[in-house]
Amino acid sequence: VRNPPPATTAVTTPTLFDVMPPSWSQVQSLHPQLWRAVCGYELNPALRDELMQDVLLAVWQALPTLRDHDRLLPFALRVAHNLGASHVRSATRSPPPVPLDLEGHDTADPTTVADADRARSEWLFEALGTLPLPLRQPLMLQLEGFDYGEIAELLGLSIDNVGVRLHRARHQLKTLQAREETTP
Repeated sequence: VRNPPPATTAVTTPTLFDVMPPSWSQVQSLHPQLWRAVCGYELNPALRDELMQDVLLAVWQALPTLRDHDRLLPFALRVAHNLGASHVRSATRSPPPVPLDLEGHDTADPTTVADADRARSEWLFEALGTLPLPLRQPLMLQLEGFDYGEIAELLGLSIDNVGVRLHRARHQLKTLQAREETTP
């Protein structure tokens, strides 16, 4: 009885998708939340896209340090908020940019937002852009569904300070909305 010849195995070169961490598809599912976080830091569409790419790259590079895969959303949003804050700090040191054409301003992620919600989300993104960074960050996280404790942990604040900042941010938004409603 002869033994069959050994089976040959084809050597394949791994593709980019073969070497990505197993949770990359989960990161892709967080795109709407990350997009909203990025929109809170940048109104210019070109710089917003660039910041989004930086955020996705940073999340991808940091994935090996993620210990608890159930905490992927807070982990990714922390990366996004840290990069967004750094982006704002560096932008304040730069010369003033060319004025933004608000008619062409599009803040909604076109793959996830229906046209009916577009006007409301555009107003919110523009209003969030008027808030100072210490008020904007906790409010953006609360809009993503995080509670006070989680926001405090993500931003390195006390729970009481998160409550104060959220109260001040909501008050400023209500004041802005009331001003716009009374303006003809």
